[in-house]
Amino acid sequence: MALKEDLEAVPAKPGVYLMLDREEKVLYVGKAASLRPRVRSYFQPSAALPPRISRMVEQVARVDFITTSSELEALALESNLIKEYRPKYNVKLRDDKQYPWLKVTMGEDFPRVYIVRRPQKDGSRYFGPYTDAGALREIFRLLRKVFPIRTCKKKLAGGEKAQRPCLNFHIGRCPGPCTGRITPETYRDTVQDLIGFLEGKTEKLSNALKREMEKAAEDQEYEKAAAYRDKLRALERVLARQTVVSVAGERDVLGWARQENDLLIQVLQIRRGRLINKVDFYFVLEDPEEEEEILRRFLLQYYDEQDRIPREILAPFFPGDRGTLVAWLREKSGHAVALLCPKRGEKWQLLRMAGENAAVRLAEEARRRRQEEEGYAEVQGRLQELFALPRPPRRIEGFDVSNFHGDQAVAAMVVFEEGRPRKDAYRRFRIHGVEGINDLAMLEETVRRRFARGLKEREESGGLHTAVPGGTAGTEKEKESGFAEFPDLLLIDGGKNQVQAVLRALTGLGLADQPLVGLAEENEELFLPGCGEPIRLPAEDRALRLLEYIRDEAHRFAVTYHRTLRQKKLTGSALDRIKGIGPRRKKALLTRFGSIRKIKEAGLEELMTVEGITEDLARAILEEL
Repeated sequence: MALKEDLEAVPAKPGVYLMLDREEKVLYVGKAASLRPRVRSYFQPSAALPPRISRMVEQVARVDFITTSSELEALALESNLIKEYRPKYNVKLRDDKQYPWLKVTMGEDFPRVYIVRRPQKDGSRYFGPYTDAGALREIFRLLRKVFPIRTCKKKLAGGEKAQRPCLNFHIGRCPGPCTGRITPETYRDTVQDLIGFLEGKTEKLSNALKREMEKAAEDQEYEKAAAYRDKLRALERVLARQTVVSVAGERDVLGWARQENDLLIQVLQIRRGRLINKVDFYFVLEDPEEEEEILRRFLLQYYDEQDRIPREILAPFFPGDRGTLVAWLREKSGHAVALLCPKRGEKWQLLRMAGENAAVRLAEEARRRRQEEEGYAEVQGRLQELFALPRPPRRIEGFDVSNFHGDQAVAAMVVFEEGRPRKDAYRRFRIHGVEGINDLAMLEETVRRRFARGLKEREESGGLHTAVPGGTAGTEKEKESGFAEFPDLLLIDGGKNQVQAVLRALTGLGLADQPLVGLAEENEELFLPGCGEPIRLPAEDRALRLLEYIRDEAHRFAVTYHRTLRQKKLTGSALDRIKGIGPRRKKALLTRFGSIRKIKEAGLEELMTVEGITEDLARAILEEL
C-alpha cells in the first residue's frame, strides 16, 4: 500500500528518484526529466526490464524522490547520491582498485608532488589516473630529476627559520625550501613548469633545457651543462613513453570493446598532439541494453574526478541524454565540451585505434582471468584433499591479532573468494574482554564474536536458523551481510595452541564442524584440530603459497589497524594532559606542525603563531613535551 501511495505522489517534474527496500536501504538511484512517467515505468506489467533491474524492482518497498529545477541539476544530484549510497543495482566498475594519480599540493607555499590513490577536492592539482603503477613510479622518478620539487610532509611557510636539509637536497631531487635557500616565488616557477609538462606543454620545456645546456657549455660551466644534459635525457625518456598523433589539440578518445558480458573502456588522453596516458576500465554487462547506462555512469564518474576536462571527447556513441551531459561538462569545466562520434577522417582513425587497443586489452584480461580460474581450481582441489573438506573452498577467512604488551589489542579478519581478496568483506575488531598479553584469548574472543554475529544475522534475516559449518549463507540477504556467510575454510595464524583456542570458541557456538586450519610461521607447518602431527608441504606448493598469502594479509591488516590506534593514542594523550588544550586547539597544533615531535621541536614564538595559543599555553606545551 505504501509503495502505491509513493507512486501516486511522484510529480511530473525533473529530479532524482531513490528505490528503497523494506529496511530503507537504497537499492537504486536514477534521474529523469519527468519523474512520474519514468518511475511508474518500472512497475508496469508490460515493462521489458533488464534482469538486473527486474530483480531490483522485486525488492522495492518504497520510492523517494527529490525534485530539481532542471535535468542538469538532477544529473549532478544523481551523481552525488550514487557516490554517497553506492546502491547495489546501479552499474559500477567490476573491480574496486583505485588507480594512482600524481598530486601537486597547490595550497602550500612550497607545493609537494607525490603519488596518491584517490583524488580529492582540496585545491590540489591531480594528473591521471595511471593504469600502470610501476610505469608511473618510473615517470615520477625521472620527472624529479627534471623538476626538483619536495615530496616530504614538512609544514613549510615562507620566512621560517632554516632547517637541516635531507638527502634529496644533496642529490639534487629537492631545492631545499626547508633551508631557506629558495623563495616561494622561485620554487613555484619549477612547479608551474612541472604542471605545464604534465598538461602536454613539452616542446617549450625541452627547447629551454637545450638552450641552457648550450649556454652553460659556451660559458665553460661544464658541471652546469652536464646537469642540464642529464635533465634533458630524463625528459626524453619520459617523452619516449608518449606517442605523437597526427591530430593536434586536446581530447579524450574512448575505445569501446565488448566480449560476451565483459566490457572495457580505454581512455586515450591526447594533449597538444601527444598521447600522454591511457587507462582501462572494466565493466560486467548483464543485458545489452545496459551499454548506454554504463557509458553515462562512466562519463559522470570519470570526469567528476578530473580537474581539467578537454574540449573534445570522442566515442563510438553517446547516451540519449547527451545534451544534459554536454551541459554538465560545460558547467564543471568552465568551457564548451563537444561529444563527438566521428565517422570519417583523422578523428575517426583515432577512435578506431582506441577501439582496437581496447579489444586487445580485453582479450588479454579474459585470458589472464581464465588462467587464474584454472589455476585456482587446481588449488581448491588440493586444499579439499589435504583437509578432507566437504567441498572445494570457495571462501577462506584469515584471522590474526596485534597488540603491544597487551595495549591497543586488535584483531583482523580478511576474506578471500576464488583465490582473490574481497576487501569490502574485511573486518576489524577491538579486543574488549582480555587483559594483559594473551594472544590465545584474544583470538578466541575474535572468532567467537565473528561467528556469534553471523548466527544472529542469519536468524534475523529469516535465512538459515541452524548452523551450517563450512557452508555459505542461503539467501540473497545473507550473502550481502557482513558475517552471515560462513567460510569454507577458516585460517588462523598460529599452531596447535591457537587452533585449540579457536575450536573452543566454535564448539561453544555449536560450530565444531567448521573447517579450521592453523599455519605456524616458524616452519610453515599446518595444524588441524585433533591431529597430533602437523602437515608439512614443499615451499613451492601452490596451496601452501595461497595460505601464506592469506595469513600474511591478515597480519598486515591487523598490524595496520593497531598502529593507527597507537598513533591516535600517542598523538592525543600528550596534548590532552595540558590544561587549556581542547579538541580545537589540539587540531590546530597538529594541522600546523603535523606531529607531536614537530610540536616539541618548535620554539615559543612559532607555537604562538597557532590560533588560540597564548604565551602561557606555549610555555606549558614545551614544558609538558
